[in-house]
Amino acid sequence: MTMNLNYPVALEAADDGGFVVTFPDVPEAITQGEDEDEALLRAVDALETALEMYAGAGEALPVPSKADGGQRLVHPTTQVAIKLAVYQAMQEEGVRKAELARRLGWHMPQVDRLLDFRHAGKLAAAESALSALGRDIHVDVVKIPTAVTRQKRRSRSTQRDEAAV
Repeated sequence: MTMNLNYPVALEAADDGGFVVTFPDVPEAITQGEDEDEALLRAVDALETALEMYAGAGEALPVPSKADGGQRLVHPTTQVAIKLAVYQAMQEEGVRKAELARRLGWHMPQVDRLLDFRHAGKLAAAESALSALGRDIHVDVVKIPTAVTRQKRRSRSTQRDEAAV
């Protein structure tokens, strides 16, 4: 079964300028930006934060509905999507962290890091965990609009500059 993490958003002009983004399927996720591109970029963080709350509470992840017509879709970053895939597989299989650690021959802190959204884990570890849960990763690479690409590049270079300070 394929896991879908492409959530439709409502993008509306704010009364005081800028744009507000809400998620019909994830009501906890709401954000805004000065323009559409910034609002959609911030929407990724809002979505990841909300999905992390679901996972932290041991709740099922919200299932994305189908987008209506020209409705935009937002998805978590690849790293967070993989962590969510491990979490979802654990939920579906009824496997707790201790059992996953046993299956992998790992210590509990390794499993904790694997599921920690803020920890930049190794892809090989996630692949091993998913394999132990009877899952495999398939990646689709798609072309994104030019404006979004420029915004992401600026955001990444700003993050690198801030990290270097």
